[in-house]
Amino acid sequence: MRHKKSFNHLGRTASHRKAMLSNMAISLIMHKRITTTLAKAKELKKFVEPLITKSKDDTTNSRRVVFSYLQNKEAVTELFKEISVKVAERPGGYTRIIKLGTRPGDAAEMCFIELVDYNENMAKTAAKKTRRRRSTKKVDAPAAEVAATEEATPTAE
Repeated sequence: MRHKKSFNHLGRTASHRKAMLSNMAISLIMHKRITTTLAKAKELKKFVEPLITKSKDDTTNSRRVVFSYLQNKEAVTELFKEISVKVAERPGGYTRIIKLGTRPGDAAEMCFIELVDYNENMAKTAAKKTRRRRSTKKVDAPAAEVAATEEATPTAE
């Protein structure tokens, strides 16, 4: 039975899965957004978010720990120099998954996975706060009633 086993093996051996997630994490760090299948994106999110959290503390040990997962000096440098500065005040949730639909060849669910702080378009739409306003008819109706009652009441002069 697989009770409490929430790890998706993705149909790969452990070494293949580790290499694939490492390569996908490097691509995500370098390009800030990648397109992949939904299952891989969910596993990548579990893989890369602890590394981003670790990068907030720029020490030699944390760099070595992150390098042991990524095995790419350029990606580690990018993560510690640029990404960690941008996500310093964010308490978690560094990535976003946006579904795209199905792939024509095998009907696999496709999606974007991207770093949240690097999509300016999403940041602009989130910054706009929309409010609902009452329709002008409801606002004008009480004003019209007040004007009608003022005309009907005689004034003492």
